Amino acid sequence: MKKARVFAFYLPQFHPIPENDIWWGKGFTEWTNVGKAKKLFPGHYQPHIPADLGYYDLRVSETREAQADMAQKYGIEGFIYWHYWFGNGKRLLERPFNEVLNSKKPDFPFALAWANETWKGFAHGMKNRNTLIEQTYPGEKDYINHFYEVLPAFKDTRYITVDGKPLFIIYRPYELPNASQFIKLWKKLAIENGLKGIYFIAQRGHIPYKEEKTDIQNLLSLGFDSVNYVRLSNYSTNKTYNRIRKIIKFIKLPIIHYYKNYIKHLTNENDIQLEVIPTIIPNWDHTPRSGKEGHVLHNSTPEYFAQNVKETLNNIIKKPIDKRIIFIKSWNEWAEGNYMEPDLKWGKKYLEALKNEIFNEE
Repeated sequence: MKKARVFAFYLPQFHPIPENDIWWGKGFTEWTNVGKAKKLFPGHYQPHIPADLGYYDLRVSETREAQADMAQKYGIEGFIYWHYWFGNGKRLLERPFNEVLNSKKPDFPFALAWANETWKGFAHGMKNRNTLIEQTYPGEKDYINHFYEVLPAFKDTRYITVDGKPLFIIYRPYELPNASQFIKLWKKLAIENGLKGIYFIAQRGHIPYKEEKTDIQNLLSLGFDSVNYVRLSNYSTNKTYNRIRKIIKFIKLPIIHYYKNYIKHLTNENDIQLEVIPTIIPNWDHTPRSGKEGHVLHNSTPEYFAQNVKETLNNIIKKPIDKRIIFIKSWNEWAEGNYMEPDLKWGKKYLEALKNEIFNEE
């Protein structure tokens, strides 16, 4: 029997779009950043080269089906597609998910995570803090239009549910004006359209451990049903580390942490709460996008990842199975060195490590 429901975040930026052609050059996809990556310090694992699935194009249905088949084989229950709605009907990178939805293939569960942020700065591969596209919140009419844009997905039998309600994640919950109003409106519209409601999840990062309990209560009071913590950047809340970071930046090295030492930051006793969803992280290296401004979890191995999975499972194992959820960051964030798909160095060993822990009967 499987110990938990495991869902992986899925990046759709592996196909060209007109906006990326303008911003980065004709034919740009995330593979462009992956391919130009270089070693920046001794022992730095770069470049990362995909194995079984190759340098794929997500416009190809066979690729999407191969991804789903692989994920399912190793215990992943579904993909959570990043969803980009910038306001006034403006979407980006929607083609892969729309084709999955409309073609009914692959027959593999999915959900949506609204990446509600402005694209700018180092996080999006820029060398300055200029804006590529701004996230806007035009108001109630736009909220309604947004709901009806995703309603066909919510009604699809493949859509992931909790308590019978479609799961929907908001990446930056505090940047959503009147979040409580937005949530109430969407839940009302859901019921009017034959759904049981919506299971809203707030995603959070950069939160000091000691502030998480208050943060959870704040978000639940806004109407969120659960909070997902991605503790990838908790290092930034440590004063001692911030002093060290200034030295690292002066000598022009990326921000480097050893993965084996960082595991302890990725889950904690707050994950025991029914309303909290933890995140497991197999690897991380943002330098393909941000160069020496990047953050690296150095020397990740499948064995250390298995330890991360095991410790996370221990914190959630007493929850009812419907809410015994773990998110993986990520299935295919190759330019952030953050993926479960096979590469030439490790093959399927990360997937095997996940499967062994998820189905382990000890």
